[in-house]
Amino acid sequence: MTVSHYRPANDRYERMSYRRCGRSGLKLPAISLGLWHNFGHDSVAATQRDICRTAFDHGITHFDLANNYGPPAGSAESAFGRILATDFAGFRDELVISTKAGYYMWPGPYGEYGSRKYLVSSCDASLARMGLDHVDIFYSHRYDPETPLEETMGALDFIVRSGRARYVGISSYNSECTRRAAAILDDLGTPCLIHQPSYNLLNRWLERDGLKDTLTELGIGSIAFTPLAQGMLTSKYLNGIPEGSRATQGKSLDPSLVSPRAIESLNALNEIAARRDQTLAQMAIAWVLRGDGITTALIGASRAAQVVDCVGAIANLEFTDAELAEIDACASEEDINLWARSSAGDQE
Repeated sequence: MTVSHYRPANDRYERMSYRRCGRSGLKLPAISLGLWHNFGHDSVAATQRDICRTAFDHGITHFDLANNYGPPAGSAESAFGRILATDFAGFRDELVISTKAGYYMWPGPYGEYGSRKYLVSSCDASLARMGLDHVDIFYSHRYDPETPLEETMGALDFIVRSGRARYVGISSYNSECTRRAAAILDDLGTPCLIHQPSYNLLNRWLERDGLKDTLTELGIGSIAFTPLAQGMLTSKYLNGIPEGSRATQGKSLDPSLVSPRAIESLNALNEIAARRDQTLAQMAIAWVLRGDGITTALIGASRAAQVVDCVGAIANLEFTDAELAEIDACASEEDINLWARSSAGDQE
């Protein structure tokens, strides 16, 4: 494989702000790039490379994956592995790379959830696809109600102690199970670095659940996924559902969620963003990052320009009380928490 001639921007670290992840020694960029969508076989390799290059050029050092990202499952890790071997060759130590296991990956009783067998086997397969000897963060992607939490957390501890990962995290666990998981990991000597919940203006379950306060209390970092509500909190849906959008592709956004009531709310929010001299996407990301409750916002992108737009959010992360009140009045929360059933407990 030929190493590319790409050289990252010299001022990349001046373009981004970095936040300490909980009580750890690790800092993460305020905005991280997720490869959930647009890095499978249905996407163009050149576009994938352009997205990753642009992200790194703007100081995004954290790239987030999972075993099942694609389609097909595993293909996002393979695609990123090729980018690591070419464009990012020589920059591994400047990157934070994470992956996860928990959702369906292969047939049979050992291909999903939280058993030690599945988590360790999946981690090994992920490393092979990316051409790495370790990842920086490995997650339990979802709570497994049928496997003892001690086994799942024990597997994460083993993954760190065996050198497969530097840190571990959990995703979509509710507050109660987060406390239990963190206590087990503390006893094992491998603290929980980070939690990855869904969170945005239209999906505030972690506030109702108390998870946000729990993470602060326990000193656990946080990375909020879907800060743009699967693209709803962008200019894309202000006039309805456009052709080619995620809502028309049968992916992760149910078109019924883009209701007339939701469109009205989105346009009201867009007006607030304009007064702040921000795009709707920038304001939505800034809202997630307001204060110090969330470490980093995890964005996705289908083209490089979207990365640039999202990074622009960090120029204004402050909100007045009046703005927050107006946002609350406009943001009629839609029932779009797609991960409620896979999380521990009833989030809704």
